[in-house]
Amino acid sequence: MDTEQVFAGLRKFAQVRDWEQFHSRENLAKSIGIEAAELLECFQWNARGDEEQVRLELADVLTYCYFLAMKLDVDPGTIVLEKLALTEKKYPVNKAFGKSEKYDRL
Repeated sequence: MDTEQVFAGLRKFAQVRDWEQFHSRENLAKSIGIEAAELLECFQWNARGDEEQVRLELADVLTYCYFLAMKLDVDPGTIVLEKLALTEKKYPVNKAFGKSEKYDRL
């Protein structure tokens, strides 16, 4: 499924409920954080987490990310690849391979 199909589905979902009025950039960013915490909660007492619950919470995080991308008029795939290119420079393979240290400690 491509991004435009996801955007169209989300747009319709929000429009028929008149929820777009609540989708400010601030509210969407808050919602991403809230849903990310709920995703993390899936692993609070069990490192494996319940797979179905993890999928549902991940979907909630992604839903708000897509809503925010629409609000910012950006393509999620494009900005992920742009950020990946920047991160590749911070973490060159020859320094970062197999290491979890932050780039300024490599």
